[in-house]
Amino acid sequence: MELFDVYSLFEVTPVCGKGCRVWDENDTEYLDLYGGHAVISIGHSHPKYIKSITDQLNKIGFYSNSVINPLQTTLAHKIGKLSGYNDYSLFLINSGAEANENALKLASFHTKRDKVVAFKRSFHGRTSGAVAVTDNPKIVSPFNAVHKVQFAELNNIASVEALLKAGDVAAVIIEGIQGCGGIHIPTPQFMQDLRAVCDKYGTVLILDEIQSGYGRSGKFFAHQYSGIKPDIITMAKGIANGFPVGGILIAPKFEAVKGMLGTTFGGNYLGMAAAIAVADIFEEEHLVENAAKVGKYLLENIPSSPRIKEVRGEGLMIGIEFNEPMTEIRKKLLYEKHIFTGVAGQNMIRLLPPLCLTIEECDEFIAAFKEVLK
Repeated sequence: MELFDVYSLFEVTPVCGKGCRVWDENDTEYLDLYGGHAVISIGHSHPKYIKSITDQLNKIGFYSNSVINPLQTTLAHKIGKLSGYNDYSLFLINSGAEANENALKLASFHTKRDKVVAFKRSFHGRTSGAVAVTDNPKIVSPFNAVHKVQFAELNNIASVEALLKAGDVAAVIIEGIQGCGGIHIPTPQFMQDLRAVCDKYGTVLILDEIQSGYGRSGKFFAHQYSGIKPDIITMAKGIANGFPVGGILIAPKFEAVKGMLGTTFGGNYLGMAAAIAVADIFEEEHLVENAAKVGKYLLENIPSSPRIKEVRGEGLMIGIEFNEPMTEIRKKLLYEKHIFTGVAGQNMIRLLPPLCLTIEECDEFIAAFKEVLK
């Protein structure tokens, strides 16, 4: 049997990692500014993270959600403290797409409505509802396309209100910062207006913080730059540093009914051990503050070039948009300078490093980038 060939792969095989570094099978060292697509939050192979998972595996690795698992409650308290959302509830699943599926489902239960408004250039996942609210027809199958979804313009509140006026929209879903769509940032005023029109028409506001959350933007959630509180917040990626964990934070106004949501693997013992270790490391090593400080430095020091159209982002979620396709630039960074980066579309390189990135590692990238741009 062979693998189903759906990924474009670089000719690199990482075999170990530490901090913001990975090594391949030839012992070549790479600087990781991609973080496995924004997943590696505390750095590769953090000793406290390894110990937490190992210790838990030596006790019990899995049981279903039909029994009490105190680790879930421990994690909920830690996320509440880190995020400032102590009065919200936590529902645990395994991935970002699942988080958005459950958020949309909960909004529909709550409002008794079936329509959703999303935004142009959005990306919310690849499962049925999540991909339906993603603005990329290439990855939406006919089966997915039957959902009732309309797309509004980011930072244009009139385009949103025009779709909400009928009073039949269950939810508006928006990314804290658009990731795959090209690091487009909602303005604070737009977010405040969005909160207001959702309240006006009885629509649930869902903040997809799967990529932009968990400290990446320099605040725990990117929407916190605008001072609003959404009704549901979706999380994944950095929450467990590579172990598959996702979650939704749910406002107090939602009533929990037995059986309305469920999962087999969500909140399992090993996932909770991983996520608790990440939460502890966030607090002990001040990773949100580091993301803000180091991200600001990186944004301010990316070299200017006629090849670069614009640099934008918050914290350690940065996009470098070029006036040309960036494929060769990215290949040179990887194969000649041994630096991992991400992409968005054809013209943008994305930087999504572990949140423990240092100023010295930024300088290493900046020097290499200058050489590649020549």
